[in-house]
Amino acid sequence: MAKKTVVAHSHGNATLGKRILDRWQLYLLLILPLVWLITFCYVPMGGLVLAFKKYTAAKGIWGSPWVGVQNFQKFFNSAKSSIVIQNTLLLSLYQLFISFPIPILFALLLNVLPGVKYKKVIQTVTYIPYFFSTVVMVSLLFQLLDYRIGLYGALYTTLSGGKVAPNVLAQGSNFRHIYVWSGVWQATGYQAIIYIAALSSADQSLHEAAMIDGASRFQRVLHIDIPTILPTASIMLVLAVGNIMNVGYEKTLLMQNNLNLNYSEIISTYTYKVGLASGVPNFSLSTAIGMFNSVINFILLVLANFTSKRLSGNGIF
Repeated sequence: MAKKTVVAHSHGNATLGKRILDRWQLYLLLILPLVWLITFCYVPMGGLVLAFKKYTAAKGIWGSPWVGVQNFQKFFNSAKSSIVIQNTLLLSLYQLFISFPIPILFALLLNVLPGVKYKKVIQTVTYIPYFFSTVVMVSLLFQLLDYRIGLYGALYTTLSGGKVAPNVLAQGSNFRHIYVWSGVWQATGYQAIIYIAALSSADQSLHEAAMIDGASRFQRVLHIDIPTILPTASIMLVLAVGNIMNVGYEKTLLMQNNLNLNYSEIISTYTYKVGLASGVPNFSLSTAIGMFNSVINFILLVLANFTSKRLSGNGIF
């Protein structure tokens, strides 16, 4: 025992190089993801300098003239800025308030089902939509919600005695509802997995003691299951809040049309159009918009993490 203690003590005092050599196989596995992280996450940060320059292809990134914060001023002074910021916030908050609690409720309900086979079938069925690509997902929405030949249009015509259904895809006010609830259908099964895994670690002796004391199933969920997943839910909420401005542009862009543009134009789609889809691409302005978006996300992440640690003691850093 004394020999093991001495060995452990000497290993703890070993230099960093010695410890790396002792576990070189583990550090070797880190090389590939580390190279990917540096190449695709840190090296591109050098391009943020474009936000403070008037970029021209002939002069390149470093040769282009420095303009300071003019690109940021141009964005905030434009008529589009208030619209895209408002749409981004409304869509993100709507998605957060709906998409965050539903997987938790689904995991709690699935956990109380008595049959193991039923649980597996339900979990598999709800998990499958997550594998649909964004293009397939939006195509399904268009097919189902078509007011003439879609399932929605056929049911409306049948139930209304032959009347043509309103075109819900052409009404801008419906965009956020369609976007968020289709996302709930697609991602709930996948997002619930982490909460189901957390529930599986609950101490069964607590349930047994509660049952002996006469606690109902709802009381056990309230006092045992929910506290078990609370640390996991706190971290997931921090990550969700820190990502609140990053609404996926692919689905939004595919669902956009001229009739819902005032509701669907968000920061990510506007950045794409300014930087790539415009007839005269403005890389500097699009970089400035993207940088503003990232800074807001970073501030929200820090605030959410600080609040979570103060209230629950859980955080990501």
